[in-house]
Amino acid sequence: MKALAALFLLLGASPLCAATNVYIGVDSAVEAKQTRLALSQFLPEHTTSQADLDIAENFRDIVRADLLYSRYFDIQEDALTAANLDVSTQSLAFWKALAPSLITGKARDAGRVWTFNPRLYDLASGRPVMEKFYQGEKRAMRRAAHMFADDVTRRLAGKPGIAHSKLVFSNNATGRKEIYMVDYDGDNLTKLTSDNSINLLPRWSLDGMRIYYTTYRWGNPDMFEIDLKAGKIRPFTTFQGLNIPGGFSPDGMTMVMTLSRGDDPGIYALDIVTKGLKALMKGFGVSSSPTWSPDGKEVAFVSDRAGNPQIYVLNLASGKTRRLTPRMNWCDSPAWSPSGQWLIFSGRETSKEKFNIFVTDLTGSQIRRLTVKAGDNEDPSWSPDGRFIAFTSTRRGRKELFVMDADGSAPHPLTDLKGSTFTPNWSP
Repeated sequence: MKALAALFLLLGASPLCAATNVYIGVDSAVEAKQTRLALSQFLPEHTTSQADLDIAENFRDIVRADLLYSRYFDIQEDALTAANLDVSTQSLAFWKALAPSLITGKARDAGRVWTFNPRLYDLASGRPVMEKFYQGEKRAMRRAAHMFADDVTRRLAGKPGIAHSKLVFSNNATGRKEIYMVDYDGDNLTKLTSDNSINLLPRWSLDGMRIYYTTYRWGNPDMFEIDLKAGKIRPFTTFQGLNIPGGFSPDGMTMVMTLSRGDDPGIYALDIVTKGLKALMKGFGVSSSPTWSPDGKEVAFVSDRAGNPQIYVLNLASGKTRRLTPRMNWCDSPAWSPSGQWLIFSGRETSKEKFNIFVTDLTGSQIRRLTVKAGDNEDPSWSPDGRFIAFTSTRRGRKELFVMDADGSAPHPLTDLKGSTFTPNWSP
């Protein structure tokens, strides 16, 4: 019964948290000043091939959408001008009047495979400053376009792009909770498991090549590993009781996780190679939902030590803990921002309220509510650049996957997958 009660706690049976009127400087994704960037039409490798033309247009559409979504660029384009057809001195002069940089591209459809050759021009010099060549199967088209868009973002904006990132989550559209993966923009939805069981709480490895999740596939809530490169799923930890993945240390070699082992759930550090365990705390009540700080010095977690679940932070060097949510009724699902400056979590201020998403500084003195009067909002996860937040919301009835800016603005559903969605996690 203790294990079941703990699992209900982890799934957010009821939450908490207090919003104050203190402003927290979590920036929106909207940039004050955008960089002008010209985007030509992408051309077919063979001018008479309709298949080449179609695939070139497809690549351009994806790159364009990625760059617009980033909010870093003011895209300049002219679908009718002859400058789209070449990179002659005259054409480059045309684009130079619109923007300091230009993206061009060519593509070829070779049946089972495609090629994509995009370029980024510095229009002051008239020379390409970045050229990429991609080749692959049809299923890899979107990833190639996303990778190029992220390269452009890093080159021109000096910031990491997130177009190649993905989200993983649990959904019960099949009647059972299975694990799914989707691109950051809601496309390329992929069902990863067919366990016909209860699969929950997926978490990414730091290299983005593996996913860990809790499953009742064998009766016990074990932790399984999805190896995306090898296309294999295998058991990872099968200790008696709860086996729930948390976050990774900065070197990726240690996972912080929730284990019950026949007792109250607690926080443990797991060596992912030897599977050696170290209890991080003793006598701290039911503790769960651990997440490692980006600098590796602290672990945030949830504990009912004060009565209702609250957010605490453990300093790994000193072993001391501090409570971040002294005025909350219920809290769950803490997650560190990539910068390490903020913790986001779901919760509520009173037992009569809905769950909402909150963000706090590391002292707990500043707490800001990001969602208001829009159903239950839970399971927040930061984008790898810290500018967006994925979460689940019932604002349209069933529990769906949403994304909003880091300041709580511009919330929008990410997929139209049927059923209810749970515990999203954004990839590195």
